[in-house]
Amino acid sequence: MAVIHPVLFEDLLVREQELEESDIQSLREWCSKQSHSPNISDTDLAVFLHSNYYRLEPTKTTIENYYTLRTHLPEYFNNRDPFAVKELRQAFNTAAYMQLDGKTPEGYEIVYGRLIDFDPSHYTWNDTMKLWNMVTDLWIREKATMKGHLFVVDITGVTFGHAGRLSPLGFKKYLTFLQDALPVRLKGLHFIHSSPVMEVILAMMKPFMKKELLDILHIHTNNDTVAKFFPLDLLPNESGGKSGDVMTLHERNIKKLESNREWFLEDEQTMRVNEALRSGKQKTATDLFGVEGSFKKLNID
Repeated sequence: MAVIHPVLFEDLLVREQELEESDIQSLREWCSKQSHSPNISDTDLAVFLHSNYYRLEPTKTTIENYYTLRTHLPEYFNNRDPFAVKELRQAFNTAAYMQLDGKTPEGYEIVYGRLIDFDPSHYTWNDTMKLWNMVTDLWIREKATMKGHLFVVDITGVTFGHAGRLSPLGFKKYLTFLQDALPVRLKGLHFIHSSPVMEVILAMMKPFMKKELLDILHIHTNNDTVAKFFPLDLLPNESGGKSGDVMTLHERNIKKLESNREWFLEDEQTMRVNEALRSGKQKTATDLFGVEGSFKKLNID
């Protein structure tokens, strides 16, 4: 599995008709005044701009949120060596998260996830979300701009035991990053093969979901409703599709993560904010997410 190299900015200028070099120049000038921010490539600036439909001010907000949140979410974005981190290797054995081949008729692309080990005692939210974010990071790095993005999660094997290992604060942290920082054009968040446990999970999620995300949230108990949104064939065999068996796809994806180890290590060292250089008040995790003790953990027998 080859190392992924970022798409060249010159290629993006050809590919994306709305992309203007003058807008990138404006963003470069703005970035130069953000002394706390890392050095952002033109390709990455173009990805941020594209995800915001080429609106400059929202793009600046997304850039600021992206690097600040990644800095203050070490449980998701630090210690991402795919060979050396024991908890991450355990996550590889617990859940399969991957970008799928193929596109929907609209040209949207899919990141897919499901459990592969159904034992709740083996499941840890922070570690599996670290894996999910590694997959989405490489997805964006490999493809750069995409017409639209679908997140599809198969609930098969998720039990009330798993739900008891989740917390509202965990959802707040990830959903804040997803909605305010991730440079994607999210067109759908689909939970397939749903079961009654999904009601418990949604009760933790919904307080932190903006209307725009709620509008594209879809819960499916069977594949008949899924097929109204995207072709089932794009999914792995175990979810009713024809793209291959999930363990083969998962093993291929883990090799991709391992091949890009150096990028994960470099990202952690170089692509974070330096709060000591921020003009004005420095930000903390408490500022961004509140006090951990203020969130009640859901206890399920």
